[in-house]
Amino acid sequence: MYKYFSYNMFKYQIPLYKPYLNFLEKKNVYKCLKTKWISSKGEFVEKFENKFKKLFNYKYSLTVNNGTAALHLAVMALGIKKGDEVIVPSLTYVATANAISYTGAKVVLVDVNLNDWQISIESIKKNITKKTKAIVLVHLYGQPCDINPIIRLARKKRIKVVEDCAEALGSKYHNKFVGSFGDTASFSFYGNKTITTGEGGMVVCKSKRIYKKILKLKSQGLNLNSKKYYDHDIIGYNYRMTNICASIGLAQLSKLNSIIKKKINIFKKYKKFLSKYPIKFHEQNNNTFHTFWLINILCKNFIERNKLINFLKSKSIETRPVFIPMHKLKMYNIKKKLNNSDLISNSGISLPSFPSLKSNEIKYISTQIINFFKKNE
Repeated sequence: MYKYFSYNMFKYQIPLYKPYLNFLEKKNVYKCLKTKWISSKGEFVEKFENKFKKLFNYKYSLTVNNGTAALHLAVMALGIKKGDEVIVPSLTYVATANAISYTGAKVVLVDVNLNDWQISIESIKKNITKKTKAIVLVHLYGQPCDINPIIRLARKKRIKVVEDCAEALGSKYHNKFVGSFGDTASFSFYGNKTITTGEGGMVVCKSKRIYKKILKLKSQGLNLNSKKYYDHDIIGYNYRMTNICASIGLAQLSKLNSIIKKKINIFKKYKKFLSKYPIKFHEQNNNTFHTFWLINILCKNFIERNKLINFLKSKSIETRPVFIPMHKLKMYNIKKKLNNSDLISNSGISLPSFPSLKSNEIKYISTQIINFFKKNE
């Protein structure tokens, strides 16, 4: 029998996600408790930052308390402010748009490509104005954007580029890790991300000036050059990561390659079990390395998608619809046709994708999906 997992008052034999934790995380957390270094100071914060930037070849990296804070700092450090415009794909998690809104800048929502679900360069071109100061590239569900053409366009127009890598840790574009291309980049380590710190995030950048600005902003605006205590000379934020969270992150990094390998194998097994049926997967694009944070399929339409979600729920399998596009949410509601974002959102389903998902569980989920389509032929 499967162990039950409680979520939103429902019980699932197979949840959408659960973190991949073992003895190493416990060992590191215990050391924090034993030494009493449990807040934002302690050995694990610096170790996590250093290992992170070394592993992915980033010049500077800074831990923060969550992925939204990471993106907020990544944008703020570039000088984005009220009156500016920032281009964002509509098909994303709400944190992407919210982090821009925190700066006072206007969120300009654009469409995505139907083939890879990533931001459309044609849609970007149509929405650039004199007020456009940045473009956010969201590597949705672990699949990288087609980055180079967008970078060239941005440089020509003197527009900054921010990479939202919350769902794409370890993903690559032309054999180079995402997060390496933009002026700044952000990552999330929430409990359902590729690696987790419970809550947490990371900001990376190439410029020492930007690095120092992020460090100051995340630490309540502390004057880094002052020898006085409590000398704060700008309004900042308490966006620091705890030593306990960093200790978990350091342990998680040591098994990142194993986690990604497992997730790719899970995708391949889903494809194998469902290969004889007309089920469309969100697959890897050319010149990219997709890490399959969540494995997604497309149904014919909104009605079929909802029926499948409810059917799988009745079989104790948790799934999720793909994100609601930002242009459909009350606070960002705009009268703009973003057809691809709508289509993917209305018909997309995220399947259980956690690293420890077993072959027999994948077969069970796939069998139930097949049963659903047979029943509704």
